[in-house]
Amino acid sequence: MRNLCFLVIISGLLPLRGSSPLPTMSGVPEDHSRLITEDYNNLEEETSAPASTHGRSSQLCDYNPCREDQISCEELRSTGCLCPWFTEEDEVPEAPTLKTVSWNGSEVVVRWCAPNSHVKAYVVTVGGQEKQELGWDKRSSAVDGIRRKAEVCVVARNDAGDSQGSCMVYQPTDSSLLLTAGLIGGGLGFLLLLLLAVLLWRSRRQKRQEAHVSMRNTDGRH
Repeated sequence: MRNLCFLVIISGLLPLRGSSPLPTMSGVPEDHSRLITEDYNNLEEETSAPASTHGRSSQLCDYNPCREDQISCEELRSTGCLCPWFTEEDEVPEAPTLKTVSWNGSEVVVRWCAPNSHVKAYVVTVGGQEKQELGWDKRSSAVDGIRRKAEVCVVARNDAGDSQGSCMVYQPTDSSLLLTAGLIGGGLGFLLLLLLAVLLWRSRRQKRQEAHVSMRNTDGRH
């Protein structure tokens, strides 16, 4: 009788245990274990995926904002190296950095460095007047005709407009003034020599004509 009661109790408890998930070997329910496995697989896929630009690039691009005739930073960045980020094409560029304005023989040479902006051209002004427009890859310009103290500026330009000017006041040095005076004096001296040569030639020509007329008159008398 006791054995029969024990069997009835056991048989009544079995359905209750069967209604809940049996533990796995790790002690975690099967559904929960499946979710953990899927999350791990996703994490593994993300970890093994190709690195992004900032992850794959650790080498600096061969770029110098003060160097002329070089590849643009946009093109260099496409190779995977690190390059300064530029403002967009539809934004007015930042101002370039004017480095020097100096006399070089017979011209004033202006040198500058590019801004971190999209630039289509550079404009050099003297005394507020535009003198030259140069390509985006240029970093220097030789300006003629600056004979006295003047403000020299460089402006970056694109389709959105012009940047603010980066300016310096150019003050001619004594050597440049002496050279200018020498060039002017040399030019005047050459013109004076040319004028003397023309006068001498005309004088000789006139004497020859007078001598020829005199000879004709003498022959006529005979």
